Amino acid sequence: MKPPRPGNDCFALPPGVHWTPVDEAHDRLRSALSCVTQVETLKLEAAAGRFLASEVRALRANPASSNSAVDGFGLAGPVPEGARIMPLVKGRAAAGSPYNDVVPEGRALRILTGASLPPGVDTVLLDENVSVEDGCITFYGPAKKGINTRSAGEDVSAGEAVVAAGTRLGPQHVALLAATGVATVPVRRRLRVGILSTGNEIRPVGSSASVDQVFDANRPMLLSMARQWNFDSVDLGHVVDGRGPLRDRLDRAVEEVDAIITTGGASAGDEDHVSGLLNETGTMALWRIAIKPGRPLALATWRGIPVFGLPGNPVAAFVCALLFAKPSFHLLAGGVWTLPQRFIVPAAFAKRKRHGRREYLRSRLTPDGAAEVFGSEGSGRISGLAWANGLVELEDGACEISPGDPVRFLPLSCCGID
Repeated sequence: MKPPRPGNDCFALPPGVHWTPVDEAHDRLRSALSCVTQVETLKLEAAAGRFLASEVRALRANPASSNSAVDGFGLAGPVPEGARIMPLVKGRAAAGSPYNDVVPEGRALRILTGASLPPGVDTVLLDENVSVEDGCITFYGPAKKGINTRSAGEDVSAGEAVVAAGTRLGPQHVALLAATGVATVPVRRRLRVGILSTGNEIRPVGSSASVDQVFDANRPMLLSMARQWNFDSVDLGHVVDGRGPLRDRLDRAVEEVDAIITTGGASAGDEDHVSGLLNETGTMALWRIAIKPGRPLALATWRGIPVFGLPGNPVAAFVCALLFAKPSFHLLAGGVWTLPQRFIVPAAFAKRKRHGRREYLRSRLTPDGAAEVFGSEGSGRISGLAWANGLVELEDGACEISPGDPVRFLPLSCCGID
């Protein structure tokens, strides 16, 4: 059964709210959105990158039996201090080839890494600590009982919950599930994210453009971001300014996607047709986020499909996609709300910031781990995105940064951007 789509009023702000701090915008998005993707069962090897639809429990313990952690010689009980000579029993224990007889006390057995401990064996001596001659081993104690062994279930018990619902499965989860006998998993269908650019001035890359037109940087940028976030990236193309063409394209898109990002026309001007059309439907909330770069964020539903109207400026669209669209899409896809990880690093720049808006500066780390920032804060300087490998986050209040001061650095790799 398909999960319900968001309600028309899911993005509504309380009366009188004009400026929304970043943290409050996050809280509102988190409470407004929920999963919209259906469940399917996949073989484990095909499930990496998907969100787990329900908790998965181990079908068997890991390890399934007590076994040797090293190549060596197995014996019973602790070994007191001093020189010891112990006869070997015939045969050996190896991974996948157990020794099924009892090893009597006072005797030893050749045992290899991963081999199940035979009856009577609870201690393993390392090869390098033992000499073998004439069917006996010679070694020096003491050796603690249980040394160099692994107990059955010491990692995971049979029936134990091993991966929680909402987890995006990675290679590490696949390894754990495979080791505990899980061959298939219930996962969410991949979220389909549609990217639509708007504006008369926009021209597709590869075409001709006059000096008063611009090539479409937003759509290829956001399509590639959605792919890197492991969503199905759907190119919805470009529409010229005008509510008719935009309405037609959105009407077709609801059959193709689960969420839509538009760029441009998201503010409140005469040519802001995205916000204008969404306002006509009564489903839009124009959030003026207290953020730089960015600010206007048009949020709406179109026939039950969430629409994120990002600024037309590529730098602002990039930052807003990282901070607002990505964590929202995690929820819509069946995952958990996740914000980028921050690290405290020394500043390699100076800046005075006014109170009122949270600022994100294009940044990269120097060889000694300090954060330098791009030479211009102009949000039209797309070259700064290619130069940066992270963002410096400056809090809402006023501050004055000097070189060496601690600042918060958000690596793009922690935002799902390679």
